[in-house]
Amino acid sequence: MPIITLLSDFGTRDSYVAEVKGVILGICPNATLVDISHEVGPQNVAEGAFLLAQAASLFPMGTVHLAVVDPGVGSERAPLAACAAGACFVGPDNGLLQPVLERAPAYSAVSLSNRIYWRVEQPSATFHGRDVFAPVAAHLANGVPLAALGPPMALLADLPQDVRPARDGSGCRGQIIHVDRFGNLISNIPGEWLVDGRQWVATIAGRANIALVRTYASVAPGAPLMLIGSHGYVELAVNRGSAAEVLGVTLGATLCLQPVMSK
Repeated sequence: MPIITLLSDFGTRDSYVAEVKGVILGICPNATLVDISHEVGPQNVAEGAFLLAQAASLFPMGTVHLAVVDPGVGSERAPLAACAAGACFVGPDNGLLQPVLERAPAYSAVSLSNRIYWRVEQPSATFHGRDVFAPVAAHLANGVPLAALGPPMALLADLPQDVRPARDGSGCRGQIIHVDRFGNLISNIPGEWLVDGRQWVATIAGRANIALVRTYASVAPGAPLMLIGSHGYVELAVNRGSAAEVLGVTLGATLCLQPVMSK
């Protein structure tokens, strides 16, 4: 039974997710559909890319991952499918798939130009998730080879540089790319950057000297902290509270990390 995961910014209030699932099941009725998330912030490609990259590697070989966070829907941006590390990925060429693909040793990608695998010859200019990406994902799950979907793509769009973390001799700089349901502020700064034997502190939204600790319980209840989360990235949290509320921080906020200078 093929597995197809779904990630989008569609939410669950409207019928969009159900329409996508209906198209998939009409083509691949034995598919197991798994929702990664449909609560990505509207048009927030960086957040969608983060969530997809965290979840995809945990699924069995042969899984098809359908991801749609597509502010450029209907424009000249290409629709694509790619295969890497035994999995397939379908979505817009806007950087959404790039983080998960760049983790693989190699990948192959194609532009989705073969319209016989689309739902309709002329798709809606506002809903490629239903009319292009969903049917392609279903056909891949049915065993259609990647090469049948369109010509190869040698260069894929990347996330903008302003959503990439940076570091130099004085510290690290990144941004908050996801706020989970606990109010934890997850950044795009890899935790491995901090595993160097030094102590580190964070500054965000005017709040400084938030110390790096190992667990949420390492500080008193209500106190802010910094740690490396299960996803491998630096996050800010409040023990038994919401860092988003306590610190007044939202998506896109700048996070600066500095090593503690020894006396």
